[in-house]
Amino acid sequence: MTPDTDANADTDTDADTDTAVNTESKVDGGIVTTESDSLESLRKEIKSIDRELVELIARRTYVADSIAQVKSEQGLPTTDEGQEARVMERAGINAEQFDVDANLVKAVFRLLIELNKVEQRQNR
Repeated sequence: MTPDTDANADTDTDADTDTAVNTESKVDGGIVTTESDSLESLRKEIKSIDRELVELIARRTYVADSIAQVKSEQGLPTTDEGQEARVMERAGINAEQFDVDANLVKAVFRLLIELNKVEQRQNR
């Protein structure tokens, strides 16, 4: 099927990936739907997940700030390599459990840890 030969098909640009997305009309139980309806639904789900991710990052940052406060009050060093190793190990295990690329998950956690350490140093 090509857009030239099917009057029900058109090509849109996917805003999230800047790639062409083929949409076509379908009749489902007497209701005409398009693949773009499904695409829109999926994009709404991504939007919701993105918001949840930001909320979780905010919560994690708040707790990390609280940890920094306790470390400062107790005269503990900013960096705890043992704890960082445990966080990274846990990230890898969680990635495996959810069938997500462990390198990606660990990279995200490395970034979060480094940003928290920078913030801790600035606040001392």
